[in-house]
Amino acid sequence: MIDLTINKEIQAKNIAYCRDKKITLPTFAMMKDPSKIPAAVKDQLKEIGLWDLHSANLYRISWSNEQKDSGGLYGGPNHFVLPPELTGCKANIIMLSGRWFPTGAHKVGATFGCLAPTLVTGQFDPQTTKAVWPSTGNYCRGGAYISHLLASNAIAILPEEMSKERFEWLNKIAGQVIATPGCESNVKEIFDKCWELRKSGEDLKIFNQFDEHGNPLWHYTVTGSAIEEVLNNYITGDKKFAGYVSSSGSGGTLAAGSYLKKQFPGSKIVAAEALQCPTLLQNGFGGHRIEGIGDKHVPWVHDCKETDFVAAVDDEATMRLLRLFNEGNGREALVASGVDADLVSRLDLMGISGIGNMIAAIKFAKYNELTENDYVVSIATDSMQLYGSRLEELTEERGAYSESDIQRDLQLLDSIGIDNMKELGYYDKKAIHNLKYYTWIEQQEKDVEELNAQWYDHDNYWGNTFKQVDDIDKLTTDFNDKVGLL
Repeated sequence: MIDLTINKEIQAKNIAYCRDKKITLPTFAMMKDPSKIPAAVKDQLKEIGLWDLHSANLYRISWSNEQKDSGGLYGGPNHFVLPPELTGCKANIIMLSGRWFPTGAHKVGATFGCLAPTLVTGQFDPQTTKAVWPSTGNYCRGGAYISHLLASNAIAILPEEMSKERFEWLNKIAGQVIATPGCESNVKEIFDKCWELRKSGEDLKIFNQFDEHGNPLWHYTVTGSAIEEVLNNYITGDKKFAGYVSSSGSGGTLAAGSYLKKQFPGSKIVAAEALQCPTLLQNGFGGHRIEGIGDKHVPWVHDCKETDFVAAVDDEATMRLLRLFNEGNGREALVASGVDADLVSRLDLMGISGIGNMIAAIKFAKYNELTENDYVVSIATDSMQLYGSRLEELTEERGAYSESDIQRDLQLLDSIGIDNMKELGYYDKKAIHNLKYYTWIEQQEKDVEELNAQWYDHDNYWGNTFKQVDDIDKLTTDFNDKVGLL
């Protein structure tokens, strides 16, 4: 469970600090339902840009932000539907869109879920302690952003091969940016850097998304509720929700599926990963190009017992579809093939991992022979807003996007199959869970009794963690009342 022990001295200091800096904090209830956000905050947001370094943007940690880069308020959860004309499968695939979060990715929510409980309890002092955000991309961006809104110093850690857009932005926001060797699958190098920092003697608090329960708690509560709200607009009559697909990554986003299983019994959870690093599928390793989904280990916060399928996605397919969906002549070909022109114009709402999730969702739909009455939900973590340089690199590497390229990529999209998938039985799930031992017990000094509790006391371990949201909201409300600005 999340430690909610109160340090009264630092808590009082944080209250005075936030009063001085004019900072208040949203509750989980507000992030789920923005109608609960105070009117005074909404008045501020009407004058503030989506990415502006203003503490009021803490209240834009929501799936329901208005689709405006400046001055927007709220609507329903942002999403779009990928129909059979595009995907080649009969089921409709709903993609939640992270484009309209501050920083352009939903990871800012997970970072807040990790940091906020420590701030309101007084376990973290933003005036003296540096917040360390280890990540394979968007999480450290979100952490650096949240830290900046709290006028706190941040250290961002991410692999050196991530897109240059990430580094350019981070260098303006974070107090320090550390590039570790390798690509998105080189997570151990990130963990090694964290141990080095711990031993440095600096006043630090490491918010590791792979083992911080605030990460899945945020997704269980906020992302799960957003998907439920979206589904309630589509699941009528004989329509049904079949499954939820998310990259394994930090394990946090998968927790939304645990929430959905309770609301839609019989639905399944699919963990997607890169075929070039098939950790869950084959206990494998390697490097890949699906940015932001760190692997070669099983995250501490991944509830393996809830995961029903693993689907591995070839990173070459994601890069080719990246071009098809974003090059002008590729889009023209999609419209000519019968895909709605308005949808085609919005395919840039999917970044590389979003395209990977879409492919995994298609594989799941085809594997289970889903019909037009079925809906599958997945996540577009970010958008092409963060990957313009990758398109330029592909052109340099492969030449201009030609008609023959387009036809091959249209065929690729249509021929996505059920290869490199596994439907998990009880002992398949346990085998994946057991892999945690090697990373978390041997390397990261976790407690083996807690590892066993995740599996053998499953419902209490995870259920009691997710129930803490009410306690955190009460602590946050009390904190805001003492700050006295709302």
